[in-house]
Amino acid sequence: MQKIKINFENCYGIKNLEEFIFNFSQKNTYVVYAPNGTMKTSFAKTFKDVSNGNETQDLIFKKRVNKRIIKNENNDDLSSDNIFVIEPYNKEFKTKKLSTLLVNKTLKDKYDEIHSDINEKKELLIKNLLKNSGLKKDVETILSVIFTTYSNEFYKALQRVKIEVLDDTEPEFSDIIYSKVFSDKSIAFLQTQDFKEKIQEYIEKYNELIEVSTYFKKGVFNHNNASVIAKNLKDNGFFKANHSVLLNTTTDKKQINTEKELEELIEQEKEAIINDPNLSQVFEDIDKKLKANKELRDFRDYLLSNLKLLPELNNIDGLKQKIWISYLKTNKDLYVTLEEEYSKGKQEIDTIISQAKTETTNWLGVIDEFNKRFSVPFKLRVENQEDVILKRDAPNVKFEFIDNNDKCNIEENQLINILSNGEKRALYILNIIFEVKARIREEQKTVFIVDDIADSFDYKNKYAIIEYLKDISNNPLFKQIILTHNFDFYRTISSRFDLNREQKLHAIKTNDKIILKEEKYQGNPFLYWKKHLNNIEMLIASIPFVRNIAEYMGDTTNLNKLTSLLHIKNDTFNIKVSDIESIYKNLLQDQNNLSLTNQDEIVLDYILSTADTISLETDSIMELEKKIVLAIAIRLKAEQFMINKINDNIFVQSITKNQTFKLYEKYTALFSEDKEIIKLLSQVNLMTPENIHINSFMYEPILDMDNIHLKHLYSAIKNL
Repeated sequence: MQKIKINFENCYGIKNLEEFIFNFSQKNTYVVYAPNGTMKTSFAKTFKDVSNGNETQDLIFKKRVNKRIIKNENNDDLSSDNIFVIEPYNKEFKTKKLSTLLVNKTLKDKYDEIHSDINEKKELLIKNLLKNSGLKKDVETILSVIFTTYSNEFYKALQRVKIEVLDDTEPEFSDIIYSKVFSDKSIAFLQTQDFKEKIQEYIEKYNELIEVSTYFKKGVFNHNNASVIAKNLKDNGFFKANHSVLLNTTTDKKQINTEKELEELIEQEKEAIINDPNLSQVFEDIDKKLKANKELRDFRDYLLSNLKLLPELNNIDGLKQKIWISYLKTNKDLYVTLEEEYSKGKQEIDTIISQAKTETTNWLGVIDEFNKRFSVPFKLRVENQEDVILKRDAPNVKFEFIDNNDKCNIEENQLINILSNGEKRALYILNIIFEVKARIREEQKTVFIVDDIADSFDYKNKYAIIEYLKDISNNPLFKQIILTHNFDFYRTISSRFDLNREQKLHAIKTNDKIILKEEKYQGNPFLYWKKHLNNIEMLIASIPFVRNIAEYMGDTTNLNKLTSLLHIKNDTFNIKVSDIESIYKNLLQDQNNLSLTNQDEIVLDYILSTADTISLETDSIMELEKKIVLAIAIRLKAEQFMINKINDNIFVQSITKNQTFKLYEKYTALFSEDKEIIKLLSQVNLMTPENIHINSFMYEPILDMDNIHLKHLYSAIKNL
């Protein structure tokens, strides 16, 4: 991925971004200065569409034909995996790669090796449990929840029921199909207050009948127990060996000599209880409520076929446990084999888990890196590190808020409400760092599209971001295209990254296209202009800079004379080119040999004629010096117009600072009916900043100005 070729048409407002090739063979980073409204966000959104596998379109003119070319040096489309867009801020963004940073391969391999035999035996048991229960999946989770209340404690659940599974009792409910009893609708029904009252009434009646039963006894020997005993006797050939059973009644003993007699007696006794009119009436009351929909009707039919479930329904959790214990009893051999295998490896597994809890992973490296770089009032930790490392669970990230010496655990949604905007953005950056670190671990070649990432940060965190982006640029896996509308940020990136000329771009918008153009000056433009003062545009553009030098030096005479070329003063119409030459020689030590032509020409005339020439040029690209010439000319023409209209010399002479705005205020007060002219003059205040300092970032307002708007404003002011 040494080169990336792009060409966009009708992509989120980008009408036409001419074909451009980003060549990363020398440096891994490009920085693009794009004034607001040029192309920055649209450019990033287009790349994001590719990374998300989405189509791109123009949001307003949706019928316009779209073109989106993003190819590498082999003319292959860039893969979605090779693109990552870093937005200015996205509070919803959470990296999907976080868990990869918590993996320790050595521990994981050891853990998997121990579990390989265990898993083989587990699958055999699970397969039978699925068949017993009528379920298609989730046996592990259901068993875990029923016996431990946690969803991921399958082996702990198995060990918890070991005594019950291995006792000598018969599996009482092995014939019950779990899925037919516990559906979403049946569980909701079983939990209604009305049902609970009715089932309690049913159980009370049932117990009363058991108490007066000839053979059954409450809590000791009911019809379920009797059926199990009958089955055991039959399976073990008891009656075939000519043995008999004596059943005690309240008055005498009844001898049973065959299995058929025993089964008939149990069935008769059971029928007598189940079909008792009072008990049947209670069941019918329940039955009426079970006809609401098909799922409940199916449940009702299943209950009718398995009436032994009814007395158990007052304790749903208990019934679930009895059913699953019955299944495990039915699969006792598989259960024992699995439990023994797990117990054998448990000690070693516990050692691995203990080690995993304290393991220093890449995740902790990211946290340390973030804490060192950024100033935020919170720290992070992962509560389930061992499960992420060994079981590939999702990380459970917790936050600790710090206020001086006080600490408090807090949920992320609460934390977001407390943090400042800058701190929220820092939390977002943390997720970005996780993503980047994960891509390093996976050796994933990536081009990062960075869209004004440092916006709204304080300077400390802003420079932390710059240093982090620099670290990214040093990784051979990564390429970066950094977009910004902040000229100071653009210059800082250019300097800190030591970028070549071709890596520093300006985005220029015309009526029909956007051009990515190499920055002309590559530093302070004044340094270049000083060497080319015979160029009339650069000579005029240097006036604000030299004026500030005079101000810093305390040279009042030259300061006032140069101010008269930026504002209409008494001597504005008398200052000649020879005066400018003298001032520049005086203030600029390396200009002793400066020799300007047309020494007797009035500088104001030079400024206005040069502005006239620039305003008629058709070239879509306007360099900074041309913009400054136009801005100066616009201000001078506007002041000239307002001074003539106000016609109050005493007022004009009393102005000592902010002259353009003071004149505007006076004009607005005197000529409030001239709404169109006032509107035009207000644009002058907006588009021609009061001061242009030597500091490079202070001419950003003029740099941001649209070429066409500046030309139109000059023509409109000139026509006044």
